[in-house]
Amino acid sequence: MLQIPYPQIDPVFLRLGPLQLRWYGLMYMLSFVIGYFVLRRNAKRRKLNLTTDDLYDLMFYLILGVMIGGRIGYVVLYDLPNYLREPLSIFAIWQGGMSFHGGFIGVIVSTLWLTRRKGWNFWDIADLVSAGIPIGLGLGRIGNFINGELFGRVTNQSWGMVFPEGGSVPRHPSQLYEAVFEGLVLFLILRWLYKKNLRSGTVFWALTGCYGLFRFLVEFVREPDAHLGLDLGPFTRGQLLTFPMLVVGLTMTLIYVRRSRPQQFHSSRKSRAQ
Repeated sequence: MLQIPYPQIDPVFLRLGPLQLRWYGLMYMLSFVIGYFVLRRNAKRRKLNLTTDDLYDLMFYLILGVMIGGRIGYVVLYDLPNYLREPLSIFAIWQGGMSFHGGFIGVIVSTLWLTRRKGWNFWDIADLVSAGIPIGLGLGRIGNFINGELFGRVTNQSWGMVFPEGGSVPRHPSQLYEAVFEGLVLFLILRWLYKKNLRSGTVFWALTGCYGLFRFLVEFVREPDAHLGLDLGPFTRGQLLTFPMLVVGLTMTLIYVRRSRPQQFHSSRKSRAQ
């Protein structure tokens, strides 16, 4: 059976003596850099009147939210017993271990704190931030693929890959599935919604619901963490954490879109009358 070979990419793209620069870290850096320019462009589109310093402040707190929330989320949600036995390893972030759910909560908390401090409308900023989050999700999954981690379950499909740490059997390249759906597809959906200028909060809830949907589906072909296995019947820990996002996010998106329509209709009638 023909299979796509897994590209053996060195996780370290640059060595400077004892210093090693890794692709995964580079993906984080690219996410923040590209994210800044997306924030700036979308802020201008919505005429949010944010200065360059405002955007720098926003990026700073978003980075803090992602890094601190992502690490705490992984420790608490995925491997708490081991970290309780070795609490100092919590700070060893170079060994890996970040959680989307923790990072997402961290971003919400940091955004809420900054908007209150600055006197901004939370939902306007939440939509602004949400429209750029898929960039980080997509690049992060590419980083996982390069590292050969978080691979999928065994498959007999022709596009299955034999990962170095996944044994000798072909597996789903689930990192690439997530990069496409949680990254590219989700980015295009949120970009389209952001341009529609719907009720503030719509893009945030669409991010919550669509990410929940895509992650929940891909988890069916993603190999569960070895120390966790399946939590409830056929469902993984990721699915149990993501299902509430799916239900609440999509429900709220429909409510917000529906409440946006009368405003848009009234506005379009007014424009034609002029």
